[in-house]
Amino acid sequence: MSLVRRLRALRRLPRPRTLRARLTAGLVVLLALSCAAVGVAAVVELNGFLTGRLDQQLQQTGPSFPQSLEHGTYKPSDRDGDEHGDTRRQAAGTFGARLLNGRVTNAALIPSGADPDLTVGLTAGDRAALARIPVDGRAHTVPLASIHDYRLLAWTGRDGDVLITGLPLEPVRATVHRLELVSAAVFGLALAVAGVAGALWVRWSLRPLSRVAATAARVSELPLASGEVALPPRAPESDPRGEVGRMATAFNRMLGHVEDALTKRHASEERLRTFAADASHELRTPVASVRGHAELALLHPGPLPPEITRALERIAAESARMGEMVDDLLLLARLDAGRPLESHPVDLTRLTLDAVTDARVTGPDHRWTLDLPEEPVTVPGDTHRLQQVLANLLANARLHTPAGTKVTVTLETDGTRVALQVHDDGPGIPEDIRSGVFERFTRAEHRRRADAPGGGAGLGLSIVAAVVEAHRGTVTLESRPGATTFIVELPLG
Repeated sequence: MSLVRRLRALRRLPRPRTLRARLTAGLVVLLALSCAAVGVAAVVELNGFLTGRLDQQLQQTGPSFPQSLEHGTYKPSDRDGDEHGDTRRQAAGTFGARLLNGRVTNAALIPSGADPDLTVGLTAGDRAALARIPVDGRAHTVPLASIHDYRLLAWTGRDGDVLITGLPLEPVRATVHRLELVSAAVFGLALAVAGVAGALWVRWSLRPLSRVAATAARVSELPLASGEVALPPRAPESDPRGEVGRMATAFNRMLGHVEDALTKRHASEERLRTFAADASHELRTPVASVRGHAELALLHPGPLPPEITRALERIAAESARMGEMVDDLLLLARLDAGRPLESHPVDLTRLTLDAVTDARVTGPDHRWTLDLPEEPVTVPGDTHRLQQVLANLLANARLHTPAGTKVTVTLETDGTRVALQVHDDGPGIPEDIRSGVFERFTRAEHRRRADAPGGGAGLGLSIVAAVVEAHRGTVTLESRPGATTFIVELPLG
């Protein structure tokens, strides 16, 4: 496998996602690298030490064994030594060879046990390898096909020949391999124990951070948008000298600032609601008085100049519009204060049918269609306020779409909830006000219908949202050029 493929395979490995898992994995990886470094160093050092001992042993014994092979005078009976060399101190497995003019003339191997046969068969490659050993006073590792790897040392003989003696590397490699197995087992057990202990230690060390996260999760579930909010207890603080302790302290301080800001905002909203309710209530009487006086003046039996008549008519119309606006503001103030609405069975099918009938009268230049279920749909609620929701939605479709627009009112139910949809194929609601269309006093600079009157204070859809919310329902908007749909969902029970 190429290096690029290996890197790609490593990238595909699952990575720890949590901070706890990353810290534990980092600890285990660092420990694994340390253990690997220690193990490699120990194996290399032991291999060098044992190989050095072999070299010392070769230096101490010298060419005693290959000297007994020098003139081919060695016989099996000579194993205990003769005048050509002393072989009694040679260890089992000792190799000896004599070379003359680059050719191996004799080769023998001291076997283990009582077997007197010292002969060894060398391959052509083994003979060539022996001929390449330099006479430099240093031992060399030479792989011999017939007798495995050997550590060999060459001397110059008395007759111009080369004497080679060697010891097997198999005991060294067996010892090193045993050390590798023992190191792998010990280090593997140490990594497993360190991984478990490290995970527990990291988990214990990050407990304050987990508590901060739990507190933040509880705060994120609170309805902070409106109303009085009681924040949960603060996260327990730990040692402020540590990073986690400083973060917990800063988080608690931030929660304190948020709670103060929410308290001040709630108090300000309460004052604003009280002012709106009081102002709306107080304005109802003078507005009604102005309207009454204007209508009374119009009923004067005597002739009035046309200008005065027109002025009185405008006063009556604007005071009527102002009265409706005051009623809307008072309704919103009451709903904001949480005052409950009436709740009794309301025939939503009949209410929708009546509202569309009224819309056909006030907007004859639009095409009005109905899609109602076969069975009547009844919901618990306030008849007058639900009628106001329907009237506002239909008036919105009538006033903000051009003549000839098709408006479809659909009523559907799934057994638990009822969905009322008001759809039109007009130009759509501008994108810049779409997100705040249910907020108060929201008006588009360019109305969807160019010839629509300039009246309206932008309270109609906010009243729709407030009334639907008071009925434990939801209202949503879907709009694009050629299709605008308001969807009101109410619970059936």
